[in-house]
Amino acid sequence: MVAIADLGCVAIGRNEGQRLVRCLDSLVGRVARVVYVDSGSTDGSVEAARARGVEVVALDTSIPFTAARARNAGVARLREIAPDARFVQLVDGDCEVVAGWLERAHAALSARRELAVVCGRRRERHPEHSVWNRIVDVEWDTPVGDAKACGGDAMMRLDALAAVGGFDPSLIAGEEPELCVRLRAAGWKIERLDAEMTLHDAAMERVEQWWKRTVRSGREPGSAGRLSGVGVPRVPRDAHPRPHPRGRGGVRAGGHGGEIRGAAGRAAVPRQAAPRRAEHAHRVQVMGHSGTCSMRCSRSSTKKLGVSIARPAIVR
Repeated sequence: MVAIADLGCVAIGRNEGQRLVRCLDSLVGRVARVVYVDSGSTDGSVEAARARGVEVVALDTSIPFTAARARNAGVARLREIAPDARFVQLVDGDCEVVAGWLERAHAALSARRELAVVCGRRRERHPEHSVWNRIVDVEWDTPVGDAKACGGDAMMRLDALAAVGGFDPSLIAGEEPELCVRLRAAGWKIERLDAEMTLHDAAMERVEQWWKRTVRSGREPGSAGRLSGVGVPRVPRDAHPRPHPRGRGGVRAGGHGGEIRGAAGRAAVPRQAAPRRAEHAHRVQVMGHSGTCSMRCSRSSTKKLGVSIARPAIVR
């Protein structure tokens, strides 16, 4: 196995345990240098990384941790210890890089000077373990070709990353889409390759884990839009939809208009603003080891999940 001389890697994590070990083992010896950025682990992650010859950056615990801050610190250290590196593979510490990905992504970036970022198919390691893991696995399956954004696992051109100032360390989520907005505004391209990239281990067995992740992920669109000036409106905090006390969804809408319920009361949805594809939305129930998930999704999503349609999801 020959290491790619102008490629480095930055992995980030906190208390990832065996998942971090798998991550680092999939990288060591395949790239010029590997940098691991630790956000206050107490499970021996730092020691495990150093035992594999990985450069470790331990973040200052007095400053709030963010993935963006960790990635910036890792890239900065990589530039110091590998000045000849032109590309960096970013990866979360709970992911294992699939054999063949580094060579495929490196070839794509080398061949096309306009490309700043390439990403591939991230898969869930154990989608069969819970319905929540299965939902996440479907989320990872994004369209191949020209892309507007990438996720936490991606290979980037270091010059392009530096040209736009790196990640915004103030963001607690959505730092990758926000970065990609700035990259595209500067004329760079982002591409999703038709190739296996990483195996992710969400290890979600309870609905509380999925809900926490979903709430956190909800910050992404606003962060990317507002901070990059693409015109995404800021919604007042007290106008955010709340779950109905009897279990109904906080947002109600149909093909002929509807309403949004929030702390500020009810707000009518104009007829033209109502979802136009409601007839293609369906309520599905997904059975898993940890329980049943009832949700609304498109017909194409139900096919990916491998479930049957129970009934149309238009709100009565």
